[in-house]
Amino acid sequence: MGYKDIYFYSLFFAGSMVFSLLINGLCFRFSKSIGMRNIKEDISPMEDQTKPAFGGISFYIVFLLSVSAYSILSGFEILFQNLGFIGVIASASIAFLVGLADDVYNIKPLLKLLTQFLCGLILVATGTYIQFCSIQIINYAVTIIWVIGIMTSINMLNNIDSIASIVSVFIFLSGLVVFVVLDTLDSVYFLILLGSIASLLVFLFFNWHPSKIYMGDTGSQFLGLLLAVVGIMCFWNTPFDAVSKSLVKQIILTTVVFILPITDTIIAIIDCLGKKPSHFIGCHDNATHHLSYLGLSETKVAFVFIFLSSISLLFCYAIASGGHSNLALAFSAVFSIIVFLSLFIITKVSRK
Repeated sequence: MGYKDIYFYSLFFAGSMVFSLLINGLCFRFSKSIGMRNIKEDISPMEDQTKPAFGGISFYIVFLLSVSAYSILSGFEILFQNLGFIGVIASASIAFLVGLADDVYNIKPLLKLLTQFLCGLILVATGTYIQFCSIQIINYAVTIIWVIGIMTSINMLNNIDSIASIVSVFIFLSGLVVFVVLDTLDSVYFLILLGSIASLLVFLFFNWHPSKIYMGDTGSQFLGLLLAVVGIMCFWNTPFDAVSKSLVKQIILTTVVFILPITDTIIAIIDCLGKKPSHFIGCHDNATHHLSYLGLSETKVAFVFIFLSSISLLFCYAIASGGHSNLALAFSAVFSIIVFLSLFIITKVSRK
């Protein structure tokens, strides 16, 4: 990376932060009568207040800003001749719009699920899918399940101040690691990741406990889709030479990067299975809630997630950099198992 590249990316990152600060500030100031959620009823059992639920708008606007900046530099023709990228834009836009509709009109969960399915279908149809095995129909099915799962996971993680934002930042950082190792900084996705991290860091200023603004489904659905795409491109399909194509390696790398949303979702589904409320809505059995039941404040829960996400990021770098990749994969697998078992045991202990 030359000095010109460093200057450009630094300027873009700073500009994205300023732009995001402006958008979130305006949303906080003017969203007083729409996009409000009762946190105690819908999100967190620890709070009883209403907050603007339009913080996620900034994520989508910065996403469009990233695409526009890249288009100006590289040419609209090159970018929009890429069918896969068109699919990403279309599915991300649909996820954003349905999330926005849910924040305003509180749409039915089935409609949200169908939209997630449609997003996965669009990605598959435009060539963005998980290369899981030699049987394409299985690859397509796994991709759609992955997209639905991650979009649901981020939505479920968005239950305590800052958690969904923290997890998303570190997964995006892991994606940046892959682009840096590959030396493909001229990719539009690198710029999107950079902008997304900038917008999330600014959003954390408003969303850190006690939060002033909430990302809502507008943010969680869009972020979930974008994270699913990053997972497909950077981890499931393991593009760097240091890691040869292997199903076991694909699974371990993806799992260690996404261990927190995966663990939280599995725990929530297990705990809520058989209960009247759907495990997608209205259930307070997430790992984050059980940590708080043990006496941790929301701030301490956030720091726990920062700590665990930092370790995941380090393992991602160790695998991507190529040195002792098999050893890194082994430790990554052990770490993922420990995180899952620890959080699962906490859910049992917190009930006693």
